[in-house]
Amino acid sequence: MVAFGKKLKETQIQEWQGYYINYKLMKKKVKQYVQQIEVSEQSREYVLKDFSRVLDKQIEKIVLFLLEQQGKLASTLSMLGQEHDVLIQQQDGSKLSQLQQSYVEVGRELLRLLVFVEMNAIGVRKILKKFDKRCEHKFTNYYVKTRANHPYSQLRQIFKHVGISAVVGTISRNLVDLQDNRASYISIYDQPALPLPDPIIEAINHAVDRLTNSTDFLHYLGKHALILPQELPTPSKDHAAAERYHLMSLLLNLANAFLYMVNTYIIVPTADDYSLSLGAAATVCGAVIGSMAVAQVFSSVYFSAWSNKSYMKPLVFSSIVLLIGNTLYALAYDFNSIYILLIGRLFCGLGSARAVNRRYISDCVPLHLRMKASAGFVSASALGMACGPAVACLLQANFKFMKITFNQDTLPGWIMALAWFLYLLCLWISFREPPKEEMVNVLPQKANSGQIENGLVQNSISQPLLSSAEEKQQDEDEDQDCDNSEESAEEIQKPVTSIVSAYKLLTPSVKVQLLIYFMLKYAMEILLAESSVVTTYYFIWSTSNVAIFLACLGLTVLPVNILVGSYLSNMFEERQVLLASEILVCLGIVLSFQVIIPYSVPQYVFSALITFVAAEVLEGVNLNLLSRVMSSRLSKGTYNGGLLSTEAGTLARVFADSTITLAGYWGMSRLLNVTLLPSLFICIFSIIATCFTYNSLY
Repeated sequence: MVAFGKKLKETQIQEWQGYYINYKLMKKKVKQYVQQIEVSEQSREYVLKDFSRVLDKQIEKIVLFLLEQQGKLASTLSMLGQEHDVLIQQQDGSKLSQLQQSYVEVGRELLRLLVFVEMNAIGVRKILKKFDKRCEHKFTNYYVKTRANHPYSQLRQIFKHVGISAVVGTISRNLVDLQDNRASYISIYDQPALPLPDPIIEAINHAVDRLTNSTDFLHYLGKHALILPQELPTPSKDHAAAERYHLMSLLLNLANAFLYMVNTYIIVPTADDYSLSLGAAATVCGAVIGSMAVAQVFSSVYFSAWSNKSYMKPLVFSSIVLLIGNTLYALAYDFNSIYILLIGRLFCGLGSARAVNRRYISDCVPLHLRMKASAGFVSASALGMACGPAVACLLQANFKFMKITFNQDTLPGWIMALAWFLYLLCLWISFREPPKEEMVNVLPQKANSGQIENGLVQNSISQPLLSSAEEKQQDEDEDQDCDNSEESAEEIQKPVTSIVSAYKLLTPSVKVQLLIYFMLKYAMEILLAESSVVTTYYFIWSTSNVAIFLACLGLTVLPVNILVGSYLSNMFEERQVLLASEILVCLGIVLSFQVIIPYSVPQYVFSALITFVAAEVLEGVNLNLLSRVMSSRLSKGTYNGGLLSTEAGTLARVFADSTITLAGYWGMSRLLNVTLLPSLFICIFSIIATCFTYNSLY
């Protein structure tokens, strides 16, 4: 059986070379099509049909070869299974060990096959992109739509992986049976999470996940965090991340995200009362809440830059600043100073380390755990958003200790100061600073070093693709006019060095998506920040009622993400969900206006629920699309994609809170409608912008 593996390796160089997609041929075809279209516009229909036929042939060649290789692997597994049955009866430990190694070898061959398919999939994507650009036609949309669900589609066969899943299942079951070189009576069907001593199955599953564009809940939440993956992560980098990984440090990183969101929303139910007790107008709560966002605009940049050198130091600094900020916030009551209150919130904003949280997950968590860690980041943030108002609801005491007042206004500050002090102690004791990453050459490897370190993909397998890459570079030199927007391999690995450079990398569709993110954050901040003022004025709600209402809104975040990630995203295109969510946000805003009839609790609660839930759906889908289409150069460095989205959302919160404060000058009776008007206009503008770029959202 081992001889088969060696024979397959020797023949792969000759056999596989002719089965990669012929990029050079397809490139020439595109040039011919451009010339034909320039001569006669009537040739366009012929070009589309002919290009579809040629591309279908190329994909068919790949699929048939894939099926052939799967058949060989299935035949080998059948022979190994017969040998397994015999050896189980003999209980020969040495032969069982050899048999286990044979199964691992078949797994390695399967992984090589998956890499072959993945590289060809990348080639197909590049060709479709080139055709769209040169021929000025959205051919990709047509081609994928017509072949995604057709029963005879070769494209569909690549991504269903029925045969591959069967091979993986056979290898997994037999490796479990051979665990510790002895027969095992534990079935993988009874305990599917049983750990395997060999990492080959996990590596295969990751390769399948990369090929399968599924959007389960975990994957959806991870994209929601907007921790951009590098376009082609290398095993050496993943190995470095594995060495830097420390579970307790990751948990402390997530705890920081949780506590910061609690800190943000714990003051919302009482901000208006606190402002009134200090002699200011109730609408000054907008400035109190928004001052944290103002400081976060600047803190996000320096924390992102600081995370290039260290992770523990910025987290320690963040905790100290937040400890000081919350203490000042609480002491403002006894000093009777609105300025100390605002300074305290500014300090809290200066301690926002969310950029560090994202960067730590991106750099220090292995690839196979990164999606779970990203989902944990989103879940921790959502839980913090719900816990903030809920905790405020419980803080109804009123007493003095050593001439310091403890009441519903000051207790949120004292509680958070204590929480950050305890967190600082845990951080100092348990957090482990990852070893500094060695400066290595991150440019693409030459052909003579194109193998994956663990030996799963040999240089001989990647050779044809590297040659194709070189041909592509030559083609780009010939056609600079059509490919000058594509990033070279070196540029892909080079992080941007300024906000201007980052902005230049944003395509029109990405800019629209950032606008959508700005809009939804603006609408959500208006809803949340003025909730205590509006409900007190119209419904005479108590602080407890406001806190319960906000906590209930926060608790909808995870269920809504489950609905979208597990169901809606599999039933509809993401751009369809995006546009529908924008329309629902607009509907929620319209229903929130107070016109003619007296404003009622059902109207407020119903419109707020529509606005908030639709905005949550919109945020998840929008960030999911952003993580897919944003330039890979924005996956690292100071000015990364996460920073850009954070800045867009933070600026939206700043403008929203400023709107609330300024609207207070028109009086409480007009506050609601005056603050909702900008939300409505921005929402309508974002819907129009989405319609104009709809065809470019994939």
